[in-house]
Amino acid sequence: MMVEELICYRDIENDELICAMSQLMDNYTQGNFTNINSHDRSLLYKSMSKLVEFAGKSGFYGNLWHDYLTLLLVNSENTYSLSCEMRGQVEGTINDLVLHDMEIFEKIFHYDFTELLESFGAKDFEKIFDYKAGNADSKIYNHRIRDRICTLAKELLKAGDVYEMKDCLTNFYKEYGVGKLGLHKAFRVGHKNGSEYQDFNGVTIEPIKNIRHVKLDDLVGYENAKKKLIDNTEAFLEGRPSNNCLLYGDAGTGKSTCIKALANTYFDKGLRIIEVYKHQFKDLNDVIAQIKGRSYRFIIYMDDLSFEDFEIEYKYLKAVIEGGLEKKPQNVLIYATSNRRHLIKESFNDKKSLSDDGDIHKNDTVQEKISLSDRFGVSIYFGRPEPKEFKEIVTTLADRNGIKMPQEELLSKANKWELNHGGLSGRCAQQFVDYLLGQISEN
Repeated sequence: MMVEELICYRDIENDELICAMSQLMDNYTQGNFTNINSHDRSLLYKSMSKLVEFAGKSGFYGNLWHDYLTLLLVNSENTYSLSCEMRGQVEGTINDLVLHDMEIFEKIFHYDFTELLESFGAKDFEKIFDYKAGNADSKIYNHRIRDRICTLAKELLKAGDVYEMKDCLTNFYKEYGVGKLGLHKAFRVGHKNGSEYQDFNGVTIEPIKNIRHVKLDDLVGYENAKKKLIDNTEAFLEGRPSNNCLLYGDAGTGKSTCIKALANTYFDKGLRIIEVYKHQFKDLNDVIAQIKGRSYRFIIYMDDLSFEDFEIEYKYLKAVIEGGLEKKPQNVLIYATSNRRHLIKESFNDKKSLSDDGDIHKNDTVQEKISLSDRFGVSIYFGRPEPKEFKEIVTTLADRNGIKMPQEELLSKANKWELNHGGLSGRCAQQFVDYLLGQISEN
């Protein structure tokens, strides 16, 4: 098969669909369609079915074969693509090897399926090469990624030769990046077994494909807190000294919303967010090992962080933040949200004397519990809004959502709502506005 001759893009050989299509091209590239067998016929139908499934899952349109092949090229993390991600056009022998691969891609990319489909009695499959997605505007798709891939596929089609095809890819790698880390904003940590996942102890970084599209301006109030967070984040992105951040305070005040907003606001400047849960702290070193050599800036995000007396996961976190032999990479920061300023639960037992519980080094015990919070260089407080601030949040959110209601009536209903739904908070205000929108839609 042609794909077996690839050098830099060798990983694409493992893709089932491209291998099947490449085999069909090899068998019938000379226009010899007299010896069609049932295996090849089945292979063709199976491949076409996979392309349709590919379009259905991600909303792709146009020439699905070109879209699929382009997606493989964009996701191939190899010596050339990773170098272009860091520096753009690179020099050296690697360019000759990539041109060799581009010659193979050009043949695959421009293969004319017309005669093959006619000979197989599958002429209807021509529609796959001019596919109209009936629900292309659906909110379940990541339009940003899909449209970039479709646009690049058209540019590769227009390329006059392999040199122009290579330049198109190089520019894409430099502007948008490579693979899942280049295409997606946010990620979570997974764990997979099998021989192909032996690296990093099976710890994987999986994209979150449907992140809520919020901006920092969507959070009403908290201007000082937001500015402190923005200043630290922008310093991090610009390579200036910056700190790990702890966002703490009352529930429902927008701490988590701020982190999500950072992912949306600074994605184009290279920021990526990786969400890590408490039980995954032991995997932090394997996560960092996968991202420390990339050109992006990563915030490892921990939501609602706190520990009970019996939980020891915080010890992994302390070592990663500051204290281990290996220095934390410059492209990694840790941001956490918590309702507690001191993340590890303390009790009156911590203040008792030696005779009470037998702890000889009582002060050491206390220092152990507060040392984790101290390793966050920036602490930002999000407090419960005052009644006046709560009213401002409600009226602002109602206005943004087009709710037309006399202000006195709006605030009266909001006050009744908050009494039964958790008290004064931005979350409560948003839930109240969502309730009003639901009532409007129903009527």
